[in-house]
Amino acid sequence: MNDSGNQISGIRLSTVVPASITAGETTHQLTNTDLAFKLHYITTVHFFTEDAAANLTISDLKRPMFYWLKVYNTICGRVRRDGEGRPFIKCNDSGVRIVEASCNGKTVTEWLQTVNGGDHHRLLVYNQPLVGDNFEFTPLVFLQLTKFKCGGLSVGMSWSHFLGDPFAATNCINLWGNIMAAAGNSIQPAIINPETPLRSASPSPSCRSLKSLEPLGDNWLTPNNLKMLTHTFHFTQKQISHLHGSANNGSMSSFELISAVVWKALGTAEIITVVRKHGSGLLGNHGVEIGIVEVGEMGEFTNSNVVEIAKMINRKFIDETNGIEREDKSVGDYVVYGANLTFVDCLDVDLYGLQLKGHSPVFANLSISGVGDEGTVVVIPAPENGIDVNAILPKDKLQKLKSKLSLDFCNC
Repeated sequence: MNDSGNQISGIRLSTVVPASITAGETTHQLTNTDLAFKLHYITTVHFFTEDAAANLTISDLKRPMFYWLKVYNTICGRVRRDGEGRPFIKCNDSGVRIVEASCNGKTVTEWLQTVNGGDHHRLLVYNQPLVGDNFEFTPLVFLQLTKFKCGGLSVGMSWSHFLGDPFAATNCINLWGNIMAAAGNSIQPAIINPETPLRSASPSPSCRSLKSLEPLGDNWLTPNNLKMLTHTFHFTQKQISHLHGSANNGSMSSFELISAVVWKALGTAEIITVVRKHGSGLLGNHGVEIGIVEVGEMGEFTNSNVVEIAKMINRKFIDETNGIEREDKSVGDYVVYGANLTFVDCLDVDLYGLQLKGHSPVFANLSISGVGDEGTVVVIPAPENGIDVNAILPKDKLQKLKSKLSLDFCNC
């Protein structure tokens, strides 16, 4: 792979399976909410310095995975369909795909200084969606381990969203680091055994936080009419404090204020989708709340300041989570992210919880792929109490956002 001089080479693929065999007929049933997310993929990438990665071989990194996947055996399964065509996961221990790679042209520091996030980080996350003839054989999770010329390491993960939300994804990979740190000592994480979902035959009114698509069959990849690009914007602690000072009260969150900044800068969406934390972060998508915020009068919105828009996000949120779960998503296909302009609150995600030999990553990123044409904004924690914002938008909207977020306000 080659992008702007950032060369990733030496690709080697292997598979890691659980340490013990899962009972032959074990399955994991997907909820209607899980299936609503089936066209979306969560990506994370963690960067570690030479000190963290020194003397760590591929075997050292793989060895803890066997026990890790014994706990999370569901993510080693493959998608199948029942007699009615409803997808489920067959827990057949087919494993997680491991991708070994090298970046011999840059150090970790040089990579981070050069690419400034966004689409470039995708070179460090192996991408293989569930499509076509390989549908029943495609792994649900990929881990790319990329060695840099300085001896540093990046860990890139692609996670099928129907397995769980961003909180579940990061909790899962963090456990791998915990088991590695235990180095043979006993560690007893809670076994992941999600309850079988209840199915409801009674449809609910159509949820506006979703967009229905023409049936895609076994091609679980969002069709786009526009080219989607990603850019990472950074808000410093000082800038965030300034936003809260402007609000002059503590009732609005940093997520609501930053979402208001971006929404006002883009200025065209009359309705947005908001996805935020609701539950425990175990496997499944029951840990998030999904809903909409709608503008009454577009003229009124245009004349509103950031604080007033943040209050609107706080007070006018309409929760559609239960409605989504009541609708049978086994027939047809849907987009959540990008059905409307979508804001995702991941500020409570333990993004820096993955450690190697006691070292936290010098930088970590979380984003979403498979985003629809209206775009998505993912708000995540950053070092030194800052906040990073991954904007996945059509090219023209992204250019507009870059121009609106001036260098005086946002380092971008």
